[in-house]
Amino acid sequence: MTELAERIKWSEDGLVPAIVQDAQSKEVLMLAYMNKESLQLSVESGVTWFWSRSRNELWNKGATSGHTQQIRSLSYDCDADTLLVRVDQKGPACHTGSYSCFFNEIEVAGAEAGNTPTSDDRFAILGELESVIAKRYAERPEGAYTTYLFEKGLDKILKKVGEEATEAIIAAKNNDNDELRSEASDLLFHLLVLLRERGLPLDDVMAELQGRHGKPATNNAMRREQAGK
Repeated sequence: MTELAERIKWSEDGLVPAIVQDAQSKEVLMLAYMNKESLQLSVESGVTWFWSRSRNELWNKGATSGHTQQIRSLSYDCDADTLLVRVDQKGPACHTGSYSCFFNEIEVAGAEAGNTPTSDDRFAILGELESVIAKRYAERPEGAYTTYLFEKGLDKILKKVGEEATEAIIAAKNNDNDELRSEASDLLFHLLVLLRERGLPLDDVMAELQGRHGKPATNNAMRREQAGK
């Protein structure tokens, strides 16, 4: 910790800004400040501790609200004057009850509204949907279908994934591509809900696919394929 503290460029009042990011959805949740003591507590406990400039005291995120932040990784930038804390966020990160503190949009000339996918990234909607599901998971808005799924729990989510997979199979067997498109969309949505419930980032799934790409099939996989399974 002494060596780490020496690397960080602390401000005149002994603080460094800490950007907190959801490790799953990659959404930026909040900005807070750490001093040497709160950084040490964060490293040693595995949950976020900050320094309150208004109260002039240490504070453990979620200690009173229960909206804790389990640290997945902690790094500092090239200038060593800003920290990036990737966390598993339990509940909303913002004291207002919002998933992220950054919910006040500012219109910028030439900027696209929201996170609308462009032709340069045809899978951007998956990242956007993952963020929306993460927001629903944290905020649990009344009446939202995703809230209903999370409140019912894992078994309900698994049931829906199974149902949508079955309906996609039936649509394909019926040679109905319009229906298949609809059911495949439902399946992908519920699969993303399942990943959020289990705390598994979509990035990890993509990395798994990337790792498999170009590799020869394993003996077991080849045997299953030859058996027609």
